[in-house]
Amino acid sequence: MKRSIFYRILFYVTGLLVLALGLTLNTKTGLGVSPIISVAYSISEIFDHNFGNMTLALYSVFVVIEMVLHLIRERRYRGQGGGALANAKKKDLKLILLMDFLQIPLSIVFTRFLNVFSAVIPTLYSDGPAAPGELAVRVVFLIIAIILTGIGAAMSLNMRIVPNPGDGIVQAIADTIHKSVGFTKNCFDLTNITITIVLSFVFAGHLVGVGVGTILAMIGVGRTIAVFNHFTYAKMKELSGVEE
Repeated sequence: MKRSIFYRILFYVTGLLVLALGLTLNTKTGLGVSPIISVAYSISEIFDHNFGNMTLALYSVFVVIEMVLHLIRERRYRGQGGGALANAKKKDLKLILLMDFLQIPLSIVFTRFLNVFSAVIPTLYSDGPAAPGELAVRVVFLIIAIILTGIGAAMSLNMRIVPNPGDGIVQAIADTIHKSVGFTKNCFDLTNITITIVLSFVFAGHLVGVGVGTILAMIGVGRTIAVFNHFTYAKMKELSGVEE
């Protein structure tokens, strides 16, 4: 039992670190950031605020929305059997809200990872004329960033502890509107990109944080999660003792 708990915590923390590294590296390529952090990144760039702190603020909003959605679903299913969140196979509303709330301290730690990585990883693009081979280097690191983001998300989510708010809100919306997580994720990503585009043109007059990397992240992260789980999920499940 202790061995499985050790592996579960190890995979979870490692996943969060890898996820933070992937998201940060994505911002350093200058080719467009991941949709889930595009709003926070654009605000931090336009108004010269700390990226990690803006992400924490955004994640806190996500948590509040999750709580509201879970309360709405509990009220909707009250008296219909199965307790709160019947579709999500959850019966204890207090536990659900506690898990929602715990995403805030998780976000504090996670966004500190973002700040550390942002401080130590150099920017991979120049403001002036591009150096020879610069674009190729940026594309390579963009691909690495997308792969790291997918692996980190898969590792942390597979351990089923406290979800990252970016994933938690997608699940909450999907449960509420009775749509698949994949469909909801695509819609949520498009919503974030739209908000980022509006903020960019209104306050900066040009796109900030949205580019080809944003589109590639929308496609590539999900595919990376699928491939990574195909080869590793069974072994990770065995070592960590995670149940279906």
